[in-house]
This record gives sequence, structure tokens and C-alpha cells, in this order.
Amino acid sequence: MNFQGLMFFLALLSSSGWLSVYATETSNDAAETPSASGITPPADLTTAAQTVNPAVLLNAPAVSDADLWQRVRLGFRLEPLDSPLVQRHEEWYSNRPEYIQRFVERGAKYLHHIVEEVEKRGMPAEIALLPVIESAFNPQAYSRSRASGMWQFIPSTGKHYGLKQDWQIDNRRDILASTHAALDYLQKLHDMFNSWELALAAYNCGEGCVARAREKNQRKGLPVDYLSLKLPPETRNYVPKLIAVKNIILAPGSYGIELEQLPDQPYFTTVKAPAKIDVKLAAKLADLPETEFAALNPAFNRPVATPQNGEFLLPLEKAEIFRANLESYDRPLVSWATYNARRGETLDQIGRKYGVTGAYLRAANIAVRERRGKLAQPTTLMVPNAARTGYVKAVLDTSATPPAKTGASAKSTVPATYRVRQGDTLYGIALKFGVDLDDLLHWNRLSPKSVIQPGRQVKITA
Repeated sequence: MNFQGLMFFLALLSSSGWLSVYATETSNDAAETPSASGITPPADLTTAAQTVNPAVLLNAPAVSDADLWQRVRLGFRLEPLDSPLVQRHEEWYSNRPEYIQRFVERGAKYLHHIVEEVEKRGMPAEIALLPVIESAFNPQAYSRSRASGMWQFIPSTGKHYGLKQDWQIDNRRDILASTHAALDYLQKLHDMFNSWELALAAYNCGEGCVARAREKNQRKGLPVDYLSLKLPPETRNYVPKLIAVKNIILAPGSYGIELEQLPDQPYFTTVKAPAKIDVKLAAKLADLPETEFAALNPAFNRPVATPQNGEFLLPLEKAEIFRANLESYDRPLVSWATYNARRGETLDQIGRKYGVTGAYLRAANIAVRERRGKLAQPTTLMVPNAARTGYVKAVLDTSATPPAKTGASAKSTVPATYRVRQGDTLYGIALKFGVDLDDLLHWNRLSPKSVIQPGRQVKITA
């Protein structure tokens, strides 16, 4: 065994708790169902004490200096959690390898940066996995409680930690800004409670929620650790979920999971950006699909990007391409203007002035408030520049047919249906598959204001 292999073996023994006994006696926790995750507990939970089989260590992935997961594993510091909820969530995740594959594919873009920031602050590496629990690494995730972004900040907490939110931008979705804010918040919570488990609980339900639960136990002379506190069901499941993900990352083979290796190197870099540029044009200059550009620059609410720090994030190999293309681009960078709409105007009326439909304006202007088809309040809208209406309509009309394969077996690359994921929008789905937004609405009997829930099947072709 080489030195790195020995270090990994010792890390498994000392930091993960794989050799400790998990008592799974019946408790009130076993009767609770996690509320936010949609996790359904198994019909039965064993009540026998369990010890992790030594074969787990044999199933640990091969050590590689180039594997980011190895770096994460060696940074794990949280103690094992003696709760049957850990096993329950291990079962849930391990029974859904496609879900794990999805968050690994998304996380591949962001995890190296998060790990670097976590290590700079001396935090346990488990913190870098928190976006798995919050959003499955989806920076466009949006919850019913109005939490947004990969780290799921609610509006008030986001503003408190400097995340700007206005009609143009929502920095709760910004990769760099939201990560910095989340780690600031978690550090504050750890300083407050002197426990990472309680800090994580407070991140989920609020510091007041955890403080009140602690005070209640203190008055009764009861322990004040995470497992001893009476917390909301979602919060009681929150840390066990994280520990379950940690355990699967430690030894994926023992759960029947094949964990794709991630390179231990940055995925993206920063490039200087114009003050304003069409999102679609920025993606084109970077030689990227718009969805890929948006995955690294997800904070923009409108079709015009207005980077607050004057920078974009781009894959390392695309940075120089963007710089060169931007320098040689000699046409206007923005094809949109602002329009101060009055209360009572309709988007259809405004759209006719600019040669587009009201549906297009709704797609370009997220969260416009309407009542009975009219604007409920004065609103600043993005509308096409009058001189470039035709260009903007062509940009929005993404109805070009994908290239067909040659030969008798040629098939369209557009699927017949698509299952909606967390954070999807109608405009984003239309853009992703190159179909007209009006067609998408018609095929699915939807209006531009329709809310599409994750899991719903939408038609992509007539």
C-alpha cells in the first residue's frame, strides 16, 4: 500500500465513523417523514444494533491524487450520528443512482471551488456537500418558501449577507457570491452554537428555532446536542441526510454506487465582462450553449447580463475564446431596452409596440405581477430595441430544427416529452430544446403564467 492509500485507510477509520456501532432503537424519529425532500421512509426499520461490515473498506474507491472526491474524504470531520434516520436516507439515496449521477454532473462545475473555500476557512469538508441536500447543486432551484439558489437563501437572509436581489439580478443564484455568503452564515452559526450539527440545523430552520429548542432543554436539565433537541421534522432529517451522503461518498461501492471521479482542478475561471450584454450573445461569444453559460452565470433575471462585479464565469478552456471574440465583435452588445410600464397596461399591448407577443415579454421578464391580465403595479420591463426588433424576435424564436442524422435511420434529437426538474422554467425548457415558447404553451395547454411542478411531463413536440 502506498502512502496515499495508507492515508485514505486511516481517514476512513478516524474521520468517518465506519467502525462505530449505529444503535437503531425505536424512537419518535422513526415515525416522522421528512417534509421538504419528499423522502418516504421504508416500511420497516431494523431495531438490531448494526456494525459496518469491514468489507466496506474493501469497497472504498481507489485512491487517486487527481480525484476531487478523495480530497473531500480526507477533510471529513463530523462525528457519526447515532440515528436510524441516517440509514433511512442512505437507503433513499442508494436506491436512486440516477439522482446521485445528476447531482454529481451538476456539482462537477462547482465542487472544486466550494472545497477550496471550505478549506480556506478550516471547515469540515462535509460542508462542501451541503448543496446536495439543499438543491442537488442546482443554482436555479427555487422553493415554496421563496428560497433560491444552490445554497437556498430566503430573501431576507440573502440580503443580510449582501446578496443583491432586484429586477435585473438575484445574487442568491450567483455561484461565487452565494457560496461566500453561505459559508459566512455557517461560520457565524458555528460560533453561536459551538457545534457544526447545531449550526447546520440552524441553517435549515433558523438560529432562533435552534436557540429556543436548546433553552427548553436547558430548563428541563436535558442534553442540548442535536439529537436531543425537539426540532421541526425537516430539521431532524437535515443532518442525517448530510451524513448519509457523506457515508455514500466515503465508500460508494458498499451501496452499489459507481461514483464518477471528478478532477481535482478548477472547472471555471473569471473573465472581464462588458457592463451590459445580451445573455444569448455572451454565450455565443464564449462558444457555449446558452444553458451552459447560464449554469455558471445564473443570477441574471433578464435577457441582458449586467454583471455586478464586471466578470463572468466561464469554463477554463473557453476563457480565451470569449476574450478574443469579444474584442473582435464590432456590433451592438445589447438588443434590449427598458420600458417603464404603467399599472393597468397589458403585456400584449406593450408587446405589439415592439413586434413580439405578450408571452415573449413574460418569458423575458421573470415574476411580473398581473391581475386579470393587467399589470398589478408599475414595472420596469425589458423590451426589444426598436431598431433591433427583428433580431430580438429571431433570438426568442428558437424554433430552428436540430440537424438530422444522415441515412435512412435519421431521427430528431428533440425528445417527445421532458420531465420537469427543480428550477426549470417554461422559457428555459423552450430554449433548451429549440422550440417556440408559444408552441410549447399550446401543446401543453398552458399559459405563460402557468407554474410547472418538478416531475411533470411536458410535450416538446406536437
